[in-house]
Amino acid sequence: MPTAHVNGLDLYYERAGAGPPLLFISGTGGDLRNKPNQFDGPLPKAFDMVSYDQRGLGRSDKPDVAYTMADYADDAAALMGALGLEKAHVIGVSFGGMVAQELVLRHPSRVDRLVLACTSPGGAGGASFPFHEIEHLKGEARAKHLMPISDTRRDAAWAAANPELHAQFVAMGASDPFAGEPGREMGARRQLEARAHHDTWDRLGQIEAPTLIAAGRYDGIALPETQERLAGRIKGATLRFFEGGHLFMIQDRTATAAMIAFLKGDLL
Repeated sequence: MPTAHVNGLDLYYERAGAGPPLLFISGTGGDLRNKPNQFDGPLPKAFDMVSYDQRGLGRSDKPDVAYTMADYADDAAALMGALGLEKAHVIGVSFGGMVAQELVLRHPSRVDRLVLACTSPGGAGGASFPFHEIEHLKGEARAKHLMPISDTRRDAAWAAANPELHAQFVAMGASDPFAGEPGREMGARRQLEARAHHDTWDRLGQIEAPTLIAAGRYDGIALPETQERLAGRIKGATLRFFEGGHLFMIQDRTATAAMIAFLKGDLL
């Protein structure tokens, strides 16, 4: 099992593909055991891609201490160092986009080109949906609550008109094959606690890396207006909306292609 010992803990990672180095930072609850994932798409065909389970998640260590967004960013930088990656392109998705913001601010020399997908800056720029406020919701109740937020088109009228599809999405959202593992609930809670304090708004002007803000038009978690503010705060940032909600990278097949083009320096 590939692990790197960084910052006093073991991080589980995977690496695949060939080309320019790319660090992919996953979102809330990200666990590389869940398939399909980022390694099953086109990214490893274009890049030497590394992705990992962040502290508190998956097969990485889960220390029962307070986590900070700086901790997550320093973990990412230390993992790059352990793998011999002085600099890499970075894609951060949702919570991973928050980590990526901290990474480029705390370790600017590590980041070549940057994609921030369905994420938020926090602070005066706007925060993403407060997942820490719905920790009491589990399984189907949580999946049903989040569905019209994740994609604002999937409201009550849509659910009534598409009962079979709605039930399928609820079942997918409620599934957790690794529930009950030691430290799993605690690690997830620690991540949400750190996420609640995310705020890069006043520092975004320091980002020098070429940046693409990628978002779903119907995302109720990372709101479209927040994406516009985020893009306006980062010098020279490009903003692209895609047909989908918070999962637009799955819903709109042009999204990942656009990210690859951006990272390769092609015009969008």
